[in-house]
Amino acid sequence: MTELIFVMIGGAIGAGLRHLTNIGATKLAGPSFPYGTLTVNIAGCFLMGVLIAGLAGRSGDTQAVRLFLATGVLGGFTTFSAFSMDFAALWERGTTSLAFFYVAASVVGALAAVFAGMWLVRSIG
Repeated sequence: MTELIFVMIGGAIGAGLRHLTNIGATKLAGPSFPYGTLTVNIAGCFLMGVLIAGLAGRSGDTQAVRLFLATGVLGGFTTFSAFSMDFAALWERGTTSLAFFYVAASVVGALAAVFAGMWLVRSIG
């Protein structure tokens, strides 16, 4: 039961941060492109790389930390379901080139961010 509470609290924090990021991105760049979702997916993947690489070298019980941060906070923060909906919206608006750019930028950026986060932690430690 304690593990579930860690995940739920972390998820609430992550979802709140995602919402604030979307608001900020819309205010800064406007609503014509899903910059907020793109930002949370790439930043979340980078942070996931940092977290997992950081926890990998630790001895002891890191299960609670992993559940709270990886499953909870980052799970609530990243938004691949929102990503899919944003793609569908761009597609249905007839902006197919922009829709495919969004997919490419999201996937390549997210994968690069995971490796960058892992590299950062490994190069420091």
